[in-house]
Amino acid sequence: MRTLFIHGGIDGDELTGSVNVPIYQTSTYRQTSLGVMKGYEYSRTGNPTRHALEVLITELEKGTDGFAFASGMAAITAVLSLFQSGDRVIISNNVYGGTFRVLDKIFQQFGLAYTIVDTSDLKEVETAISDQVKAIFIESPANPLMTITDIRAVSALAKQKGILTIVDNTFMTPYLQRPLELGADIVVHSATKYLGGHSDLIAGLAVTNDKTLSDRLSFIQNATGGILQPFDSWLLIRGIKTLSVRMDRHVENAGYLAEFLKQHPAVDAVYYPGLADTPGYEIHRQQSDGPGAMISFVLNEAYDTETFFSSLEVAALAESLGGVESLVCHPATMTHASIPEEIRKKVGIVDALIRYSPGIEAKEDLIRDLGRALERSKR
Repeated sequence: MRTLFIHGGIDGDELTGSVNVPIYQTSTYRQTSLGVMKGYEYSRTGNPTRHALEVLITELEKGTDGFAFASGMAAITAVLSLFQSGDRVIISNNVYGGTFRVLDKIFQQFGLAYTIVDTSDLKEVETAISDQVKAIFIESPANPLMTITDIRAVSALAKQKGILTIVDNTFMTPYLQRPLELGADIVVHSATKYLGGHSDLIAGLAVTNDKTLSDRLSFIQNATGGILQPFDSWLLIRGIKTLSVRMDRHVENAGYLAEFLKQHPAVDAVYYPGLADTPGYEIHRQQSDGPGAMISFVLNEAYDTETFFSSLEVAALAESLGGVESLVCHPATMTHASIPEEIRKKVGIVDALIRYSPGIEAKEDLIRDLGRALERSKR
């Protein structure tokens, strides 16, 4: 797998011998005669650099076809466009706020409804399936509470009911988890995060495992036009080449920090799939190749959240995750602010919840930074 990240897809350039795929920074292509082309006609429809990325993510996720979009939300929007008025989608109860927002504020006005359930509870999922339900959209681990869903079990149930399973695999990446191999039909990524890895691009990816689905998604991608540009496609290919070594360090640092937080008096709860007392721990071990690197924790009421954030010197208070630098955020007012407060609090996205994305800095520096911020935040 590690070698595939570097040499998968279209490896280099046959014309020149370049070890890197060139950036084909062009909008259109010369036709040799009327209606006769060399494979490309217009870069919204297809571009060689974007194509190389799409072939690469297809191989990594073990699918049939891949699609590169201008953002993770553009990828999710294209996937949700597979459905029509009167359909319903089941979503995880602590799904990313942007996914909830696009369903609640955009698609719902066109007649696509949603039902929020705890997808870690298979019986609850089955109960929620009606004739109108056409798909189950899950994250595992879910953002931001790291809730684990049994992807294989949900996918099997969905197939029995004749509906699709869509998995947002952003937190895990194909290095650690491959949902299509577990039975899912579509996998999506905010490639802005770990796949890019350097906080320098915005991108989204989708991969299917069925040719009919691929044809439909290809049509939507071309018709709506939310495609990834050539330079960003090239940047993303470059980022993917170092994914395995970066993820190994991310995971190492996350495990170290999670154990530190678990023992700290300032912390009431730690959410991290690498801790053995995490609900769904065994399921996650069976369906993935590692715990991932995202941590969430709840500050004790004796500690001030704002002071904690302002006291950090290494980790940056910022949206996003998965960069080489450590990033920390406040889900209730940042990533999940679009979710109504009563829903947030019901599932555990409380005001004292903090999400931490460990970078690849020295773990000793991260512990020192985190410990200092916690001590300073004591009321």
